[in-house]
Amino acid sequence: NVNYKSVFNMIRHVSGIMMKQKGGRIINVSSVAGVNGNAGQFNYSASKAGIIGMTKTAAKELGARNINVNAIAPGVINTDMVKDLSEDTMEMLKYETPLMRIGKPEDIAKCALFLAEQGDFITGQVISSNGGFVI
Repeated sequence: NVNYKSVFNMIRHVSGIMMKQKGGRIINVSSVAGVNGNAGQFNYSASKAGIIGMTKTAAKELGARNINVNAIAPGVINTDMVKDLSEDTMEMLKYETPLMRIGKPEDIAKCALFLAEQGDFITGQVISSNGGFVI
């Protein structure tokens, strides 16, 4: 419900408003797990992959109405979702990230801001803001 149904409902409701105002930007949040899958995260990966499918379809359906639809696919970000991981696991994840650090929420916010302010000709894309991390 959180990862998939919420995005479906949000797109359905805001697209009508955006059509009336003759444009807008929809920025969904997927995950590196939605792009590449991840062992042990079947439901999570599937729901995040579903967001990518909705993003690409909505971009095709809404583009003629001047509505851009994109998704961000974060890698490992220092949020509550990873707070219970062991220090060893966090070090391993950092080591597996080419930029050699765990992402910050601000990293994802900057990506969203770019899409919102500068993404005039970007639609139907998945931006992997992940420091190079690939599961």
